[in-house]
Amino acid sequence: MPYQGDVTVGGAPDVRELTGLTITKVAVGPMDNNAYLLRCTSTGEQVLIDAANEAPRLLELIGPAGLAAVVTTHQHMDHWVALEEVAAATGAAALAHPADADGLPLVTATITDGDRVAVGNCELEVVHLVGHTPGSVALLYRDPHGVAHLFTGDALFPGGVGNTRGDRRNFLSLIDDVERKLFDRLPDDTWFYPGHGKDSTLGAERPALPQWRARGW
Repeated sequence: MPYQGDVTVGGAPDVRELTGLTITKVAVGPMDNNAYLLRCTSTGEQVLIDAANEAPRLLELIGPAGLAAVVTTHQHMDHWVALEEVAAATGAAALAHPADADGLPLVTATITDGDRVAVGNCELEVVHLVGHTPGSVALLYRDPHGVAHLFTGDALFPGGVGNTRGDRRNFLSLIDDVERKLFDRLPDDTWFYPGHGKDSTLGAERPALPQWRARGW
């Protein structure tokens, strides 16, 4: 079946095969987090986005090919419970934005806005989105043979931006960054993969941006 991105805790992962990159999405409990394993199809190198939980399951998914790096999208604990175990088992680098690094159990190198993270011959652009946490990042893959793919952590979901817990300043920062760095730069067919729940496209969400801003969350 074609990729749908609809995964459940304890259920099978969903796999999307691009020309140069394979994306495997899996849901882990208990907070229904998404983790994404990216594999370069020409070199076999792999990168994991958010070692959220269930380390044995993630390590089984990674398999004998190993892991070059784990990118943690932000400092909230439900996104890094398995980080130390996965990194220890694979020798992977642990990458995060410096503004969130103090809230994480393991960071071996920091990444900032505009940096590139290699996945073999493929490349992810780091996009810093301030508001859900100070160091939240999204990761952008521009497929030379298709649409753009964007891994947004908890900064952007179908239906709105991430939770800013009623803090008006953080909300304005986040929605400004999401509009300027994502919606203003990327086309409607950009597919995005959030930290929880189902995927969407920027085009599907774009008409609701004024409503999100007006409601304040």
